[in-house]
Amino acid sequence: MSDTATMHIDGASRGNPGAAAYAVVLARPGLPVVEEADTIGTASNNVAEYTALVEGLGLAAELGVKKLQVFSDSELMVKQMAGAYKVKNEDLRTLYEEACRLRKQFESVTITHVRREQNKRADAIGNEALDGRPRKRGQSPLPAHSPLPDDGAGTRPSPASDAPVRADAVQCLTDAANHWAAKGLKGLPPEAVWEQLWSLLEEAGVLKKKAK
Repeated sequence: MSDTATMHIDGASRGNPGAAAYAVVLARPGLPVVEEADTIGTASNNVAEYTALVEGLGLAAELGVKKLQVFSDSELMVKQMAGAYKVKNEDLRTLYEEACRLRKQFESVTITHVRREQNKRADAIGNEALDGRPRKRGQSPLPAHSPLPDDGAGTRPSPASDAPVRADAVQCLTDAANHWAAKGLKGLPPEAVWEQLWSLLEEAGVLKKKAK
């Protein structure tokens, strides 16, 4: 089993700047997924994205993670952390420097850009935090969604259509296949793809179905 943890992060700002929140979804091999999301007051979207990285790195370090692969849909932040872009915004500089400091605590950290649809779980809990349902550090995790109603026969009804989640799952696998074909496993471990597929199926209620 791999000893590398994977972490999806996201930041959101309603208004940019406006009410903002960060979100972290940390998956460690053989252990339960840890989720954290909270509001940060009024901030820009980029500040929220960097806050997610800083808080996520801090959380991973607290939990003893040594090797970490981070996935974010913020291309700006990923390229700045890779040194491809300079950090010109003073509002981001302090957060950037803190992220660089925290990064040094790990044996290895990679930060990879992913499409927004590959970051759905982090996006969802970030928006839930803005809606008044934060996930504080140390608190028990909240359910991903409310249980589907029982049909009285001990089974749960299917969603109106499985087409949307099927399309998302196929796209996720296609993106992974294209990445692996071009770069191998570097930057996108199978564990990360599995976490994304699990999140897609869970949010759609597919995992609640029982075999007939």
